[in-house]
Amino acid sequence: MTAVEIAQRMNFATAAPAVFKAVFALDTAARQGLDPVLVELVQIRASQINRCAYCIDYHTGDARKAGESEDRIYQLSAWEESSLYTAKERAALALTEAVTRLPEGVSDEVYDEATRHFEEQELARLIALIFTVNAWNRMNVTTRKTPGTR
Repeated sequence: MTAVEIAQRMNFATAAPAVFKAVFALDTAARQGLDPVLVELVQIRASQINRCAYCIDYHTGDARKAGESEDRIYQLSAWEESSLYTAKERAALALTEAVTRLPEGVSDEVYDEATRHFEEQELARLIALIFTVNAWNRMNVTTRKTPGTR
């Protein structure tokens, strides 16, 4: 099987550096105080939903560097069927899916489960992380950012 070459449309960081830096600053602020492995799980899952190949590649690499296991990375797309994730991680992943698929809404059940595992400030940062990864996904999918290029 031969790989298909998909050309990148633009370098967003070069074309709109102020916007790129603002999203980067938001991303940095959102991560503060969150478990680095949880951050990567959330970012990978949102990227899977949004079909952002660049972000999936980027965050799986960062997850490995943070000490995440291959099994947990591989099973992330089916996390609800896996026994490898903690209750806190499951609450974060459910919230990630709900926020990423926003037209379906964030149910009280999903939100309430998240509040059982995250204190208000931590939950606010988690929500910010989720909408930030969604911004990165939309930026990179639209511009066809090439996986493997950092």
